[in-house]
Amino acid sequence: MKSLTKIVLVAIATVALFFTSPQSASAYPFWAQETSPATPREATGRIVCANCHLAQKPIEVELPQAVLPDTVFEAVVKIPYDLETQQVTGDGSEGGLNVGAVLMLPEGFKIAPDDRIPEEMQEKVGYAYFQPYVEDEENVVIVGPLPGEEYQEIVFPVLSPNPAEEQNIYFGKYAVHAGGNRGRGQVYPTGDPSNNTFYKASASGTITQITEEEYVGYEITIETASGESVVDLVPPGPDLLVAQGDQVEAGQPITNDPNVGGFGQEDVEIVLQSATRIKWLIVFLGGIALAQILLVIKKKQVERVQAAEMNF
Repeated sequence: MKSLTKIVLVAIATVALFFTSPQSASAYPFWAQETSPATPREATGRIVCANCHLAQKPIEVELPQAVLPDTVFEAVVKIPYDLETQQVTGDGSEGGLNVGAVLMLPEGFKIAPDDRIPEEMQEKVGYAYFQPYVEDEENVVIVGPLPGEEYQEIVFPVLSPNPAEEQNIYFGKYAVHAGGNRGRGQVYPTGDPSNNTFYKASASGTITQITEEEYVGYEITIETASGESVVDLVPPGPDLLVAQGDQVEAGQPITNDPNVGGFGQEDVEIVLQSATRIKWLIVFLGGIALAQILLVIKKKQVERVQAAEMNF
């Protein structure tokens, strides 16, 4: 009976650890909502993903220069990286990189409903699932984690608003903000470091003991000059740069930096264009072209008349 009780308690503890431990590699980008629940973009213009993904990596954003009202178009966030690259996962083993993205569209723009997405575009979207960053704001969406080897280009199917049917929506130029990350973050929203970063010695002294436990990591005991023993904990993942008997200084790196990913953001613009304006623009340009042609014809007529008078 005692053995059964012990097994049950261990199982409960394991389940609790699974749901509470910050080691999950698939928790982003939802943690951004914990860091900044109202908006993913801070007053400085920085997207909050950068608070946990400390390394900077480039991304590319492709948007049409202008769109018409009530039309579906593609917003593409490209997150390139070497597919041979392996990241440190939550348990310290190596695995493929995941990707995620956040897209901040102008007010009124939103992810198109399934029945409005063309079949060809749906194939590009794949199985990506988009959800609003804030429940009542459809123009700010997040997606991920997705397998990076399949989604180095994340296609957002976007539906533009119609100013004729929606209040406070006007034709004009708008800003679009996008961010994309590959790999895991180095810091959790709580401020605790993940196992995807490097660790430093917390005190100066001599390393007297290093113990390793599978799935737990290392315990590094440092004896200071005053005889005090300090224990630094290093989770599984980073490789140690020190050995027993080494002298270390406070703040000195004692592991390598296993991170191979990073976060990037880009700001672009899009124009919500009126079809009526385009028609009048075409008429205007056509009028100018016609006037130029008539002027050339008139000039040639005048030149012929002048030449005829001179011959007379």
